[in-house]
Amino acid sequence: MKRVAILGGGPAGAFAAEQLASAGLEVLLFDEKLAWEKPCGGGLTYKAYSQYPFLINNATPKRFVTETVLAAPKAGEVSLKLDDPLLIYSRLDLNRMLLERAEQAGAQIEKTRVSEMTWQGSRWRVRTTSGTADADFCIVATGARNPLRNVGTQLTSDDTMAALGYYVPGEQAKIDIQFLPHLEGYIWIFPRCGHLSVGICGKGEPASSLRKRLERYISERGLSMQGARFYSHLLPSLHSTSWRDNRVAGEGWMAVGDAAGLVDPITGEGLYYAIRSADLAARTLLSEVSGLAEKVGQYRRLLQRDFASDLEFGSRLAKRIFHGNFLFGSVPARMVQFTRRSPRFSAVIQDLFAGRQSYAELKRRLLKNLNGSLYEIAMGLGFSRLVPRKAG
Repeated sequence: MKRVAILGGGPAGAFAAEQLASAGLEVLLFDEKLAWEKPCGGGLTYKAYSQYPFLINNATPKRFVTETVLAAPKAGEVSLKLDDPLLIYSRLDLNRMLLERAEQAGAQIEKTRVSEMTWQGSRWRVRTTSGTADADFCIVATGARNPLRNVGTQLTSDDTMAALGYYVPGEQAKIDIQFLPHLEGYIWIFPRCGHLSVGICGKGEPASSLRKRLERYISERGLSMQGARFYSHLLPSLHSTSWRDNRVAGEGWMAVGDAAGLVDPITGEGLYYAIRSADLAARTLLSEVSGLAEKVGQYRRLLQRDFASDLEFGSRLAKRIFHGNFLFGSVPARMVQFTRRSPRFSAVIQDLFAGRQSYAELKRRLLKNLNGSLYEIAMGLGFSRLVPRKAG
């Protein structure tokens, strides 16, 4: 294998290009837009920058956020101090940095649209608006709106989440997360360099309805819309049954990031999984595993062991988290109230924000700490005479 074509220049494609070009392969990266904005916060967790330190050790503009405010109907809000800060980038700036790193590593980057890819015996013929190119292998990083129907995940309407937002003039130091009634999703305010990213993501509701919810929230918060820019995007959010047959690789190709459906089905976070899947794909191609079919199988297994199985588990939890009830109240409301009253529960939420808490172990940890959390809440409410000793 000498030449690899990477279809898409977002974070996943750019990072894969850097890794493969650094190892001496000829890398061709094709993307219609190259660096561009998306309606997201642009947040990177501790899990991301601890594994890939260049994400924090660079000169690219970013914000370090150490406080988030969670709010839910009938529960008010609670401020949570983050021991491990979230890094907030403009997606434009982050993507540009990753593309520059790929180019410095030797990748050839071309701004063009890929219209077709054809497997011809043992090589790919990639057709773009500016010509054709041959490659021994393809990395598919085209995002959720993948125009290439024969490669990458196959998204149905049940496998997507709408995301839209405004870049609003303003300044604040904290992140706001607002849960809404009857919505599998949430509103966010992320502070960026020079403006705020105010957005909403949701599943099972039209984008027009989400936009009305968001604009009502912006008005209630007293944020000025003057000079605000609107963006919208489609995010993968795989249904629990879709993970089993998720098409992440095939003969001569591997999909990474959104093109493989690798997005957290609860939070909508995709940046870490984009970079991590690109890393695993590059490692697999550069490994000593012989044969393309064996490499493809190895990539599937690595994804599953590393994080895909946990995202699948999260997809089974999503509806319970957003629409479920616990102790005669909604789960989001109880989450806010428990975070306010229980240091144990607050530590769980801390780890979720940092990316240290897996979904597979979340239920076990919550049950293990439930008695202690209820005790702490009772003490906070002044019920010490009714609870004379610590339970659990």
